[in-house]
Amino acid sequence: MAITLDRIRDNDVVVGVAGLGYVGYPLALAFAEVGIKVLGFDTDENKITMINQGEGYFRHLNHDRLKKAVDAGLMSATSDFTRAAECDAILICVPTPLDAHLQPDLHYIEDTCNAIAPHLQPNTLVSLESTTWPGTTREVMKPLLENNGRLTSGKDLHLCFSPEREDPGNANYNTKNIPKLVGADDATSLELAVALYKKSLDNVVAVSGSGVAESAKLFENIFRSVNIALVNEMKMILDEMDIDVWEVIEAASTKPFGFMPFWPGPGLGGHCIPIDPFYLSWKARSCGVNTRFIELAGEINRAMPSWVVGKVQDCLNHYSKAVKGSRILVLGLSYKEDIDDMRESPSLELLSLLKEKGADIAYHDPFIKQLPATRAYTHLSGMESQEMSSDYDCFLVATKHSCFKPEEILSFGVPVVDTRKLFTNQENVFQA
Repeated sequence: MAITLDRIRDNDVVVGVAGLGYVGYPLALAFAEVGIKVLGFDTDENKITMINQGEGYFRHLNHDRLKKAVDAGLMSATSDFTRAAECDAILICVPTPLDAHLQPDLHYIEDTCNAIAPHLQPNTLVSLESTTWPGTTREVMKPLLENNGRLTSGKDLHLCFSPEREDPGNANYNTKNIPKLVGADDATSLELAVALYKKSLDNVVAVSGSGVAESAKLFENIFRSVNIALVNEMKMILDEMDIDVWEVIEAASTKPFGFMPFWPGPGLGGHCIPIDPFYLSWKARSCGVNTRFIELAGEINRAMPSWVVGKVQDCLNHYSKAVKGSRILVLGLSYKEDIDDMRESPSLELLSLLKEKGADIAYHDPFIKQLPATRAYTHLSGMESQEMSSDYDCFLVATKHSCFKPEEILSFGVPVVDTRKLFTNQENVFQA
């Protein structure tokens, strides 16, 4: 049967979610919890098994939610993409990384489209949620899903773009209450997509086309990237003047208009902010436009781990020690506090740079017991979280987990390099 507004209203649809990671998993739960049957797709058999057994794998999500959805028969998962034929709508939530040359890598989108295209039934709605360059929905996804003319977008295939806005661990905003942008290039696709998302999400915002939605997502993250770069540059400038950048930010924040505080750190983390700006830069170059401002921000943010390592060297030099041979414990592996998400975490680059300089490296993170395999840091794979002790020459605070207590850290008598303002004017602590 064709997907219709009446069928959506009556929950008489099956929603497929391709990619059961930080975006797809909570989105699938949101639909299942309003009584819509969800079929998840992934290539990771461990995820498939865990979901079908009602076992969650993200710390920041309540596992009871999944068990209830599975027990009610509203959520299941598979690695068999031929089952796309059972779905009235498919939401694509797969990674969009950069390659070694900072160029967009769309192979996950392309592989997913190629996997489901032969099995799509007429009048299926397909929504792309993966962050990507403006035009991807029309120029990449559309021809792949039309499958050499078997289906036609705007006729018997409904396409839209609806960017994810996940913020793992945020206590105030989640999948359900974060406003949801939806853009499509024909009226029917937009109407169906808005109606479907409204079933499970509080606020759905329609825009005039997929390109607007694609661009808005990039703009959101570029806004953060350039402002973080600005405050990181301020940190380096003020450090040379022996002025506390954190106090400066707090002072500037007393202005009730025209200022928004951003906070410095050891580099950018998470899947979005370190990556998304380069998707727009790449697309702009293909249009003959230079993006100097965006690329400069990227250069500053990517340079921060090296600057922090310099601060570690200064700290050890103060105690007549060299980086080479020193035992250094990085506190915090995840890219933000109180979560187990280490995607693009600057802690990985810090560990790698310190290892290159001959340090005996380790990390401590209660949320990540063992470092899994990563594309860029295979040489760190398998490292296990170590306990704090007085056997180290330096602690490097890279993540401000709430369980990191300043008094406990100082009790070991180990010099500390602090990139997150966990400490305030304590002896033995070097701000970075």
